[in-house]
Amino acid sequence: MAQTETLRRRLADLHAERERTWDPAQLKLNVDQRRILVETADPSLWVKAGDRLAPFALEEVDGESLTLESLTLTGPVVLIFFRFAGCPACNIALPYYEQHLAPGLKALGARLVAVSPQVPERLVDIKRRHDLSFEVATDRNNALGRRFGVLYTADPANQAAARAKGGFIGDTTGTGTWELPQPTVVVIGADGVVGFVDVSPDWLVRTEAEPILEAVRALNLETAR
Repeated sequence: MAQTETLRRRLADLHAERERTWDPAQLKLNVDQRRILVETADPSLWVKAGDRLAPFALEEVDGESLTLESLTLTGPVVLIFFRFAGCPACNIALPYYEQHLAPGLKALGARLVAVSPQVPERLVDIKRRHDLSFEVATDRNNALGRRFGVLYTADPANQAAARAKGGFIGDTTGTGTWELPQPTVVVIGADGVVGFVDVSPDWLVRTEAEPILEAVRALNLETAR
């Protein structure tokens, strides 16, 4: 199987398992929510290649403050926005990136940071569970996700279904809101300029490793000229 198909296949397998095992009404809510997010996505709101970023700071789950300046001190940085530590698709995507993306980025002199609004004391679980070598950080109150225009809120049907089961994503994340980031990859050059963006309104569609590596290679070539 080609590497470019690996993550797509893993996420397709997750959906196929749900089709076999989930209650049809529950599955329909999930599918409808993802369809609505795709249909209502507004790319004009998203951060774009060529944007020069203002300073920001993230909280690494092990305590370090990650600023734009520190992250790009020696080369590019790749930010991968994901939903939260217990998200099944995120628990497929991040190990995939550990296997297929992190080594290549390290060889290219780039840093990799996975970003979620979930509070550090809960977010740390996904880093420990998968023994991730890259940094995992909290975007407190979705501040950077909001600046990048990549947040979404569950539709009323999904909110009602969650409430009926005693659930509220804001309790899970510790944010107190329904807002979550759409899976997003942002590659930032050492000059603080965005070189590549890929936003996936459907959280079962995520960026493969190779386009990210290609974007970093292109930034490095441009810097070397």
